[in-house]
Amino acid sequence: MITIKQINYALAVAETLHFKKAAEKCFVSPSTLSNAITEMEAQLGVQIFERNNKNVIVTKLGSLVIEKAQGIKTDIDDINKICELNSEPLSSKISLGIIPTIGPFLLPVLLPKIKKDFPNLTLNIVEAQTDVLLRKISSGEIELAILALPFETSGFNVYKFWIENFFWISRKEDPRSRKKSIKAKELDLDELIMLEEGNCLKDHILNACKIKNTSKITFNASTLSTSIELVKGGIGTTLVPEMAVNKLLSANPELAKTKLDEKGPHREIALVSRMNYSGERDIDKLIHLFTKELEDHKNIKVS
Repeated sequence: MITIKQINYALAVAETLHFKKAAEKCFVSPSTLSNAITEMEAQLGVQIFERNNKNVIVTKLGSLVIEKAQGIKTDIDDINKICELNSEPLSSKISLGIIPTIGPFLLPVLLPKIKKDFPNLTLNIVEAQTDVLLRKISSGEIELAILALPFETSGFNVYKFWIENFFWISRKEDPRSRKKSIKAKELDLDELIMLEEGNCLKDHILNACKIKNTSKITFNASTLSTSIELVKGGIGTTLVPEMAVNKLLSANPELAKTKLDEKGPHREIALVSRMNYSGERDIDKLIHLFTKELEDHKNIKVS
């Protein structure tokens, strides 16, 4: 009969496609892991991995085994979570995903309060794009993620806890910066700096501005901080979410913020989990904490 250890070893190999890296991930020697995988394959009568000195390939049947193994691991994790519910809330370990356009601005607000209120919680933060985090939730690699709506929510529990709008960032010398608000039609697409393809914030901005044809948008940045530096250097202008404004502009007095005058909210922030995630009590505590801290934290609001 195959063991939970063998399942974990096989999942590590499938993830890394490298026996040595998988062994390091599992904190065992390469020989221990290799022997366990060989024994597992013998017990199942199926070759899960093809391996040589250069690479590792998951076989066709192996893919089916790995898929089932991932489901088993997720169920085991949920069983452990149920047992942990008898202890104090948020007193175990949680892996929390967060997207790059939220993490640098939200975590400094939330983490000190989480550490103070739940000192026994071990929090593992994983920063990645939305599609990556959703896959990690589905596979059981992480329990929760803070994401920005909209995205495909089927198969997930979604707990909205914050809404916000976008602000247009420009140099103060721009005459439009003296306006209290600005319509999307007043923005020049030729100068608008967007985040690169695959970043959900770009889609949110395009939706808020009702922009369908992006062929005129020629400037792309990898982060919001890079966008701000480009604006500072006179390359163009950009749009950023409300929670990021004060932090991004605090060291750049030559820049101005102008509220985007389009129907909002332009972005909704939510905590996401698997449908069968058993830590609902932890989620309730986190949502309450998130909402209260965001409402109380003056620097997160923009007048």
